[in-house]
Amino acid sequence: MSDVKEFEVSASDLPLHCPTKEVALWASHPRVFLDIAKTGHVACPYCGTKFKLREGEILSHH
Repeated sequence: MSDVKEFEVSASDLPLHCPTKEVALWASHPRVFLDIAKTGHVACPYCGTKFKLREGEILSHH
C-alpha cells in the first residue's frame, strides 16, 4: 500500500500549490507552486503527492 496521495483538481484550483489548505500544519513542507497546465498531471517534489487535472477542464490564460 502506498502513502502517496492523489488528488483531482479543477481549473478553479489554480494556481496549484502544495501543501494545500487541507494539509495539517504539522505535516506541511515549504509551499511550492506546481505547473499542471502542460501535461495535466504533476507530482510535488517534496512529498510526492500527485495531482491530476479533472477531465474536460479548460484552462484560461491570465
